[in-house]
Amino acid sequence: MTRTTDGRAARETVPPGSGSGSARSAPDRLLAVLAAFDHDHPALTLTDIGRRAGLTLTTAHRLVGALTEWGALERDASGIYHVGLRLWELAALAPRGLALRQIALPYLEDLYEATHENVQLAVRDGDEVVYIEWLSGRSAVGVHIRVGGRWPLHATGVGLALLAHDDPASQEVYCQSPLTPFTPYTIADAPRLRRVLAEVRRTGVAVSSRQVTEDALSVAAPVRGPGGAVVAAVSVVVPQAGAQVPVLTPAVRVAARGISRALGWQPDEPRRGSLIPGRGTTTP
Repeated sequence: MTRTTDGRAARETVPPGSGSGSARSAPDRLLAVLAAFDHDHPALTLTDIGRRAGLTLTTAHRLVGALTEWGALERDASGIYHVGLRLWELAALAPRGLALRQIALPYLEDLYEATHENVQLAVRDGDEVVYIEWLSGRSAVGVHIRVGGRWPLHATGVGLALLAHDDPASQEVYCQSPLTPFTPYTIADAPRLRRVLAEVRRTGVAVSSRQVTEDALSVAAPVRGPGGAVVAAVSVVVPQAGAQVPVLTPAVRVAARGISRALGWQPDEPRRGSLIPGRGTTTP
């Protein structure tokens, strides 16, 4: 399996389960058109859309026209299609998207002012993290992160912080799945991942060193929602050389706790089920 520049599995064929040709339902075909766009393919011709969505040119033309009229797609002067603002407006309603970002931003800015390094906020989507905010200084270490970018859970600090607080059965399923390596230091075997997750639960923070690039280290902490379930993770990413984890850890914890309280978390509340769609309950 190949991956894009942000670590996400590359889409080589039509979306899984979508079938082909006239056997696919109208909603499947519409979703396939939207799924043709990703971070590596933000601008597409009509022919590109049809090919990537597995549609005939005639069908693609009809669906693209309907989506453009509604505002989900936009067509520039050269005939190239882009994702439209109407989808951005809908995405702003997602409780784990812009709404969470707005609540978290003051605490992320405080963390940035305390470190002047890369600061990130991420949520979980299946077996990946999705970055919903990123603050970076001019001299901060370079990272392969963008808002909306995805990486596998095991390869990032925020991913480890999220995975460590999933239910044990779901953790084990992930541990037994293929763990893609990005550097020689990426966690790529189940026993090591289990040990790391146990350490994250013990300390309350996740430290990911040289997993995505060999020059970066991240320290992450979980963000909790009103019932105590982990709903996001915040991290700071610094140069691996000379990184002082004991100094960074309190600042990251303070940011995570501040966001959690702003979301309505009360530290003494009993923790209820996970707010991650399709997941089980969180562990203490």
